[in-house]
Amino acid sequence: MSTTLTTTAEASPAAPPRPAYRVTGRRVLASEWTKLWSLRSTWITLGLGLLFLVAFGLIAANHYKSGVGSPHQDRDFATATAVSLSLFGTNFAQLALGVLGVLVTAGEYSTGMIRSTLAAVPRRLPVLWSKAAVFGLVALVVATVGAFVAFGFGSGIVSGTPAAMGFTHAGVVRSLLGAGLYLGLVGVIGTALGALLRSVAGGISVLVASLMLVPGLISLLPSSWQDDISPYLPSNAGESMFALTHDSTTLSPTAGLLVFLGWTVLALAGAAYRLVRSDV
Repeated sequence: MSTTLTTTAEASPAAPPRPAYRVTGRRVLASEWTKLWSLRSTWITLGLGLLFLVAFGLIAANHYKSGVGSPHQDRDFATATAVSLSLFGTNFAQLALGVLGVLVTAGEYSTGMIRSTLAAVPRRLPVLWSKAAVFGLVALVVATVGAFVAFGFGSGIVSGTPAAMGFTHAGVVRSLLGAGLYLGLVGVIGTALGALLRSVAGGISVLVASLMLVPGLISLLPSSWQDDISPYLPSNAGESMFALTHDSTTLSPTAGLLVFLGWTVLALAGAAYRLVRSDV
């Protein structure tokens, strides 16, 4: 009796379909948020920025109070207010936040991680917008908190002096919010410079030169030129955003904000152009 063996090929189980991952703006933002807080330098530099803003404000307030009524009082403090004293550390905090902004983008180029980032987000520009938005928001929050804390303690130190002011005085809250916004935009500019120059050292050098060295060089020009150029420099336009009083040689808070936004957009536009046109 012959037996016919029929071999039935067992069908291999079908592999489960791979989930369709889409690159969305929310996911890119979440990725940049995670990368930002995974770096130790983020915590250290943000802490330094907050420390500079608060500590130098308190030092300036104490220095002012110790010299009140003294014939040897520093002339720079003769017309000081609680706001100007509390925000004395802004120039130091801007360096910390601006440098961290440079590290956020240029750091990826130095480590080569930018290749993985752009492989995951081939369109490129969402990476730049997300980095700028995430770090700009973080810098804004940290700087605003620091400004209000510095003023809260500083106004208590100078209480009873000609510089005494409170939160209810006209222009105080606007100045404190303006300082926070200015430092937040400095962080965005640092991010743009890092993407534009793709070098940590180069980005920091240009940032420091723009905010601190160029205003000093402008002072060497004829006075008529200084009056026309100086108010529109990034640092001077930014300072007018949080200055409590203004004169004919400075911009109004709104004009200062618009000028500084123009510098920020210019830096971002340069970074976007190079990111799209150049290989990594």
